[in-house]
Amino acid sequence: MRKLIRGAVAALLALPLFLASSPSAQAAPTPLAMTSGFYVDPNSSPAVWSAANPGDGRAAAIRNSIAGTPMARWFGSWSGDIGSAVGSYTGAAQAADKLPLLVAYNMYGRDACGGHSGGGASSPSEYARWIDSFARGIGSRPAVVVLEPDALGDYSCMSQAQIAERQNMLTNALSQFRSSAPNAWVYLDAGNPRWVDASTMAQRLHSSGLSLARGFSLNVSNYFTTSENVSYAGGVNQALGQRYGYSKPFVVDTSRNGNGSNGEWCNPGGRKIGTPTQQGGGAEMLLWVKTPGESDGNCGVGGGSTAGQFLPEVAYKMIYGY
Repeated sequence: MRKLIRGAVAALLALPLFLASSPSAQAAPTPLAMTSGFYVDPNSSPAVWSAANPGDGRAAAIRNSIAGTPMARWFGSWSGDIGSAVGSYTGAAQAADKLPLLVAYNMYGRDACGGHSGGGASSPSEYARWIDSFARGIGSRPAVVVLEPDALGDYSCMSQAQIAERQNMLTNALSQFRSSAPNAWVYLDAGNPRWVDASTMAQRLHSSGLSLARGFSLNVSNYFTTSENVSYAGGVNQALGQRYGYSKPFVVDTSRNGNGSNGEWCNPGGRKIGTPTQQGGGAEMLLWVKTPGESDGNCGVGGGSTAGQFLPEVAYKMIYGY
């Protein structure tokens, strides 16, 4: 009997060690661990332009300094069947064993106050269907997703009912990603350091489902230095911790912040490309979310253009910072 008891005790003592070493008890692999680097989109606008204009004196510089850098692909109403579009893109990245960067940009009432990038889904219910298909398009593949740039900074002309509606849409979106795209890291966009104070942004993030996200993104399509964004993120996380008891990782768009900001956000001149996409660098990742050379709208050095249009002269000058 004593031998039986000793054997049972030994088995129980060994059980935690077995569980700790069993595959089911190990931490789930991260998107970074599941891949061998970031995906370079062969069909990005600078890549397509460079290939179509090999004799242009700017083509080699744009191809080497911009098109060869991992950048995000933006998805919206122009993407057609969103599930198929996202599935095709993430599938190509998976086949190359690389991690794709995606932006979901189809919020109902998008850019309601700014106007340069207005549009989006025609109703909250349409957006819910769209984002559900987006998440299902990723499925089990690894991915990094920036969710709805500017959505939480763009409140100045909105009613409380509209704000609550937007926050509900974002919370639902994050829930869809969690259930349908378990290997995607999703970052809820938090604007930039000079738009909304850190404490207010923390409240907006939390009310929009941040607890369901991997983290938050900063500086998308803007020009503020990485150090400014890191400092701002610290303030956001401090407020999150004090109010809600948690903090989150963050990523910074460094695609156009090499010379910092001159105070203008819409196609300012004299800007420069920043640190290429990488892990670390003060944030969880530094990412090229905006494509250098793609217009912010009909303004600044992009006068006469539309948002998202590739402007080779702007791209070329951004390589050198003039």
